[in-house]
Amino acid sequence: MDEATMREIEQFLYREARLLDQREFHQWLDLFTDDLRYWMPMKNNRYPTNSKSIVILDGDRYEEGELSKEGDLAFMDETKDSLAKRIARLDTGMAWAEDPPSRTRHFISNIEVHPGERESELKVYCNFIMYRTRGETEQDFYVGSREDVLRQEGGTWKIAYRKVVLDQTVLLAKNVSNFF
Repeated sequence: MDEATMREIEQFLYREARLLDQREFHQWLDLFTDDLRYWMPMKNNRYPTNSKSIVILDGDRYEEGELSKEGDLAFMDETKDSLAKRIARLDTGMAWAEDPPSRTRHFISNIEVHPGERESELKVYCNFIMYRTRGETEQDFYVGSREDVLRQEGGTWKIAYRKVVLDQTVLLAKNVSNFF
């Protein structure tokens, strides 16, 4: 990947993080394509099939894959329309999970850019930390990785697909009302 494209994608992701941290959710939503899939599969604690630390009683329980698969239960499985509805709900003042609103800080690192399946697309991988605080004592850290497909539309990059993988298997936060 050429240096100019790398820099352009880095700046795109940094701008996205700033929009989220400044609660500019309508501008953030404009960064997505209309056919967006935005999902966060669940992570399971699975013993590998070659584990010697346990006695295998149920072979189906001991799988290699630790992420939920397509169609399985996920923390989030959103479209652009469902994200727009969540943002519209925030605008009403009736979203109790965000009253008072969260303050967030998104940190993006380890950005890798690869050619996509189509000429107009790129596959982008990155790691993130999102710090969230709300009220006087609520604090949460979300740590994980993202896999994005960015598509060139009208001379600008847009996110067509986002898979968010949290490192946590159990979320200790009271809700998952924020965006990643």
